[in-house]
Amino acid sequence: MDFGLVLPTVTSGATPEGIEAAAEVATRLGWSTVWATDHVLVHKGDPDYGFIYGAVSTLAYVGGRYAGPRLGASVINVPLRNAVVLAKELASLDALTRGRLLVGVGLGDADDIPEFRNLGVEHLHHQRGAFLDETIRLWRHLWSGSTEPFEGRFYQLRDYAFGPLPVQGARLPVLVGGRSPAAYRRAGALSDGYHATRRPPAEIAEAIPHIRAAAEAAGRPMPLISVRARVRFNPAGAAPAIAGSPADMLAQVRAYQAVGVQHLAFLFDDVTPEGITAAAERLHQDVLSAV
Repeated sequence: MDFGLVLPTVTSGATPEGIEAAAEVATRLGWSTVWATDHVLVHKGDPDYGFIYGAVSTLAYVGGRYAGPRLGASVINVPLRNAVVLAKELASLDALTRGRLLVGVGLGDADDIPEFRNLGVEHLHHQRGAFLDETIRLWRHLWSGSTEPFEGRFYQLRDYAFGPLPVQGARLPVLVGGRSPAAYRRAGALSDGYHATRRPPAEIAEAIPHIRAAAEAAGRPMPLISVRARVRFNPAGAAPAIAGSPADMLAQVRAYQAVGVQHLAFLFDDVTPEGITAAAERLHQDVLSAV
C-alpha cells in the first residue's frame, strides 16, 4: 500500500501557501501522490465548495514546482465540461509534467443539479452516465494519436489533429469514482482504477467483487483500488474517517489494506501551511511507519 495527500484547495481558508506546504511535505515524506478536488460553480448555500481552486490549474502549478509525487484529480465532474477541451487540458498537463498525471472522474449526483444548471449543461444531468462512458472512450481515442473519425452519441469527430499527446498516451490512468452498480461496472470495464470517497473498508469489500466481475467480462485487468480518507486525530472523528489514537488509526489503515485497497489519499481538516505539515508528519511517524 502507498499513500497520498489531498491538497487543501477548498474553503475560504485555502491559500497558495497551504497548497505549497502540502505538496512539499508529501514530497519530503515520499508519499506517491497529491490530489486536487473539483467543483466549478456550486449554489451559494454550499458550505464547502463555494471557494475552491481549479483542479487542473492547481495540479499544473504543483507539478511545475515539485518533481516527486504523481498528480491526481479527486475527482473531476466530467459532464460539467466539454470532453474534447478537457482531453486537451489533461494531455497537456501530462506532457508538461513528464507523465505524472492520474485522472479521477465522476459524474455528480442529484445535489449537483444547480451546478449543472449554472454551467448550461442541465440537459446532461439525466444522461451523465452515458456521457462519462463516452468521454473515457473519446479520451483513449484522442490520446492514442489516432486521427480516425470518432462516432459517438455526444461527439462526432472528423478531420482533426490532436497534440501534444500525453506522455502516457492512451494508458494515462483514468480512475472512476461513485458507489452505484453502474460505477462499479464503469470502473471494471473502462477504467484503470476505482477511487472511492468517504467509504469504510466494509463497503469497499462489497464493491470489489462487482468491479472484478466487470473487468473480467471486459477482458481487462483488475483496476487499482484507491480510497480518499479523512483523517482526524481524535476519537470523535465523524465516520467514515481514520480517527482516534495512533493504534486505532493503524488498525483502520490495515483494515483498508486487508480488503484490497492499494492506495490511500489522506484529507486533513487543517488548511494552513503549519497545520497540514504537522498533521502529515504526525500521521506518517505515528501511524504509517508501522504499516
